Amino acid sequence: MKLKKYSGNPILRPYAGNAWENLVVCNPGVWFEDGLFTMLYRAAGDDAAHVIRFGLATSRDGFHFERVQSEPILSPSTDGPDAGCIEDPRIVKLDGHYYVTYAYRAYEPLQYWKRPNNAAYSPDDATLPPLFGHNMTASGLLLTDDFRTYRRLGRITRADVDDRDVILFPRKIGGRYWMLNRPMQWVGPQYGTEHPGIWIADSESLLDWPASTLLAKAVYPWERKIGGSTPPLESPHGWLTLYHGVDAKGVYRVGALLLDLDDPRRVLARLPEPILEPEADFEWKGLYPHGVVFPTANVVKDGTLFVYYGCADQTIGVATCTFDELVEHVRRHPV
Repeated sequence: MKLKKYSGNPILRPYAGNAWENLVVCNPGVWFEDGLFTMLYRAAGDDAAHVIRFGLATSRDGFHFERVQSEPILSPSTDGPDAGCIEDPRIVKLDGHYYVTYAYRAYEPLQYWKRPNNAAYSPDDATLPPLFGHNMTASGLLLTDDFRTYRRLGRITRADVDDRDVILFPRKIGGRYWMLNRPMQWVGPQYGTEHPGIWIADSESLLDWPASTLLAKAVYPWERKIGGSTPPLESPHGWLTLYHGVDAKGVYRVGALLLDLDDPRRVLARLPEPILEPEADFEWKGLYPHGVVFPTANVVKDGTLFVYYGCADQTIGVATCTFDELVEHVRRHPV
């Protein structure tokens, strides 16, 4: 089973009229409520520092989005730990508030696609203080009630690892909050995985995550490293959880897991084949040169699942399917 890509993709492109988003728009968080799709998207211009910010757009049908304003809705802080860039928002609603997990760096990533291995600063860059681990990625938490104003709540990942793809579950389970994450350095026999995988943690607090356990690792030929993609969606049969897999050539595809409703550390089912992969030119050719479909948002409207994804680090696409049909399809592949 494959998701159906919208014939009008990409639904959001860089906009030459705004210098801060004239090169990149990708990897959005999307929330649907009261008939409105709200998109918080990653954006960057063609400046040498490659400052990455968030823009805001809305839609009534989930396909045609209009920018809300001509300025970024949120930018890197001027003197905080996320002063370099802010990336890849994922949105959930908890306790009556919207929470956004996002990746950030202390310094601007520069034009990383022109550097060896797409490095945001190369490991031997003498201009970078060692305190920041060669501009290592961290993950933080934002709080908002209107998607216009945001409060930075701070870092929610460990300081000694590059940890991104941090995603909250949309409700408490067993009276606790739950989170997916992907610590890059947790590989090797002591961690139970040869390549970076998906980890899961639970906590009494959204700001304190004392431990993570390995949830899933690469097992299929189209996977080498994997990471969470979108907030888990609740169904009567489990948490539908989309994730990305990167093969040995660097191509990004999308898979699906079903997690136990009461104990999401238990993987109930997992598809052996991807449900989304690069096909169109704009999914193969962008700032990232190897082919990328990278979901960061999914919402359900009237039984239809909308999956929003970044295309080759440069544009945004959407794909759909019937939510119940996808859940049933995953259920047919128990683990």
